[in-house]
Amino acid sequence: MARRHHYDTLSVEDIRRTLCAWREHDGNASAAARELKISPTTLYRRLALAVKRGLLPADELPGGSMSQINRAAAGGRNPGMAEVMDMVRKPMERPTLPDDLPPVDELIERRKREYQRHDQAQRARQLIPVKVKTDGPIAIAHFGDPHVDDPGTDIATLEHHVSVVNKTEGMFGANVGDLSNNWIGRLAKLYGEQSTSAKEAWRLVEWLVKSCDWLYLLAGNHDLWSGAGDPVRWIASQQGIAYEEWGARLGLAFPNGRQVRVNARHDFIGHSMWNTAHGPAKAAQMGWRDHILTCGHKHTSGYQMLKDPASGLVSHALRVAGYKIHDRYARTTGLPNQNITPASVTIIDPRYADDDVRLVTVIHDVEMAADFLTFLRRRRK
Repeated sequence: MARRHHYDTLSVEDIRRTLCAWREHDGNASAAARELKISPTTLYRRLALAVKRGLLPADELPGGSMSQINRAAAGGRNPGMAEVMDMVRKPMERPTLPDDLPPVDELIERRKREYQRHDQAQRARQLIPVKVKTDGPIAIAHFGDPHVDDPGTDIATLEHHVSVVNKTEGMFGANVGDLSNNWIGRLAKLYGEQSTSAKEAWRLVEWLVKSCDWLYLLAGNHDLWSGAGDPVRWIASQQGIAYEEWGARLGLAFPNGRQVRVNARHDFIGHSMWNTAHGPAKAAQMGWRDHILTCGHKHTSGYQMLKDPASGLVSHALRVAGYKIHDRYARTTGLPNQNITPASVTIIDPRYADDDVRLVTVIHDVEMAADFLTFLRRRRK
């Protein structure tokens, strides 16, 4: 018959006194043992016995299985307090589950590839090369904000200008953004103030995108309210049209070797109550050495010529108002009507140098510009 260890005969009261002393001393085994007049080894074994008898909650001490605790208590070893705590506090073992996140090395490699792709895309857009295959002068009709679904938009004039572009040799269309109202969020209530529904608006936008061969087509703030799922991007891609957010900078390469740079944005930073073309003019003065700088957004018209004294380059700063003639927001806030023309046309004759005023001619009437372009092309022939 196996001899029972004297620890197995300890009373519940002895174990409870041991636990009380140990807790009062915040787990300090030496201090608790001195108070009880027992050795630290005896204290360790009583703690293990308390767990075995269910008198000490398992979550008060960390670590190990119950069989390990029993062996430590019965084997006469003198385990350190840290070892006992590590064995006792975890009454069960759990598997290490796989992480759903990739390892950091894989994340770094992926981020490198992502940056390389993003960097290449941005560098390619610093100056987009456009090869002009037409000999002689060309014209760019810079259309202001269309807002095709707004009741205050003169869509008849917009349709007419598209027709003029399509039938005039050497003339190309361009648009600075805000193709439709595209009301979202709290502004969606404004659909109640227009007869054109959201579905009908997208049909009109599709008509406009497909209506002519656009040199550039920009996404303004109203267009970008669609977020990553902008339908205009898909429509434009089906037509092979470059559709850029906020702005596009183009380098037009002519057959005779001349390059003319067009810097188009939905808007340029800067505002002046004295000069409606201040934004693009400021950009030219602050270092953008481009021949044509054009924008829209504010539904006002403006034009300014500037000359770079160092190179002699003549820049033309344009703000085109757009086809939204009657603007509810402007009427509500009391903004003055500064819509002179919905579109302006730049006629480029690549025979002339950067400092020659004949390189770029600006005409603020689409039909007159078409007539002048036709005259220049016939005279050249």
